[in-house]
Amino acid sequence: MQKLQFEASWEQAIAIKDRELITDIFQNSKVGDGQSIRLEPIWEAMNYKGEILITVLIHNFTDTELTFQNQKLTYIEKESIIAEHIFTVPKLIIKPISSTPWTFIFPIESLIRKEICGNGQLEMETKHL
Repeated sequence: MQKLQFEASWEQAIAIKDRELITDIFQNSKVGDGQSIRLEPIWEAMNYKGEILITVLIHNFTDTELTFQNQKLTYIEKESIIAEHIFTVPKLIIKPISSTPWTFIFPIESLIRKEICGNGQLEMETKHL
């Protein structure tokens, strides 16, 4: 059965309202439907540096750990690529049959468009799995 887990820094810092939102998203999306990995959108924002922050609930429906080592992620809105970047996040390890929220920060040099509308989708290149 799929379990929701928070990385240690999230566990200490997450607001109750945000935890409830993430728990609701988890409850509504925790079934794999044949998928091995799914990135469920939570929210997106742009920070003061002009970087795009994309927060997703990472569902690992497999029986192996998922790590992000040289993993290409693409943020897409309305069929247009907004940003692409290769991420290596050593402390992000998604256990088997688990879901974990995470925020990916796309540096300004990775942006193809400099603004976001929201309601986009984060896609992961699967050749690294």
